[in-house]
Amino acid sequence: MEKFPTLSFESTRINLVRDGELAIEGDLTIRGVTRKVVFSAEGPTPPAKDPWGNTGWVSATTKISRKDFGLTWNAALESGGFLVGDEVTITLDVQFVGA
Repeated sequence: MEKFPTLSFESTRINLVRDGELAIEGDLTIRGVTRKVVFSAEGPTPPAKDPWGNTGWVSATTKISRKDFGLTWNAALESGGFLVGDEVTITLDVQFVGA
């Protein structure tokens, strides 16, 4: 964690799948490894102001193979199988803030 304390995502394209559903394509970087991913997003929500005057929210998820990003550590369990699964779900809850 000290060498790679964050992950980043930079969107390259947003497509309308259907009303209320978006496909957000972009580059996800974890541990210095960048891969193209697609987030499935619900929203944006209809405009509504929060107590600070911000509007618009989106929730998005994607699944990745952690091994694709060089995350290979694992430990075998006495009962069989491994401690950490390969598939990881990433969920973003994003709120838009006006400039």
